Amino acid sequence: MGVGRHLMLPSSAMGRDVHVWQYGWFGEPMVVFPTAAGFAHEWQAQGMIDVLAPLIGAGKIKLYCPESNVSEAWTKKEVEPATRIKKHQAYERFVMDTLVPFIRQDCRLPQAKIAVTGASLGGMYAANFALKHPETFHWSLSMSGRYLATEFTGGFQNGDIYHNNPLAYVPNLGGDALQRIRDNTHLVMVCGTGKWEEGCIEETIALCDVFQRKGISHQRDIWGRDSVHDWGWWKKQAWLHLNRRFG
Repeated sequence: MGVGRHLMLPSSAMGRDVHVWQYGWFGEPMVVFPTAAGFAHEWQAQGMIDVLAPLIGAGKIKLYCPESNVSEAWTKKEVEPATRIKKHQAYERFVMDTLVPFIRQDCRLPQAKIAVTGASLGGMYAANFALKHPETFHWSLSMSGRYLATEFTGGFQNGDIYHNNPLAYVPNLGGDALQRIRDNTHLVMVCGTGKWEEGCIEETIALCDVFQRKGISHQRDIWGRDSVHDWGWWKKQAWLHLNRRFG
């Protein structure tokens, strides 16, 4: 697959221009969140774009791969969690106020519904954005995600962290907030049971159990012990589910 289009989107929320790589010429718009590395070019560098080339080339999907400030928001343990979560909130504003309008303009679809995906911490981002903004993100694919945000805050939780901690807020959803999710989005939750999936598999199962109780549309796809927390398996999982959905 050829090199994509490199963009720099100015974001007042982030206080800087944000790197985005775009792949494809037509098809379902999809936001791709990176892993803990946070790089916009990650799916290209790891060979995922090559794996998905048949879908991209056929105009089935159009990918938008933004960088993330995941290290500042979640993994930079020397900074207090109450400060770090503000970085995530700024990134959420970038996605909703800058990236989503840009995608809709780029696709010439002012009301376009957008799919979202990611692996590892990107899987957490994908699920969280679909749950919080279901009218915008109508389908998500999360591979080997973590869904208990307090694992990254040393157990600390305030209101801001709570509202970005799926295993905290989803069990308490009800009324209109729950109905919005039921009516507008579907979450595909994938995880292996092999090496380096500790935490991911337990949290994937736990969140799917909550979805089941809450009547949230989802698919639980648990892979075998040969499936590990690594790109070789995420490529297989992404191809299976994206080809099934958009092929």
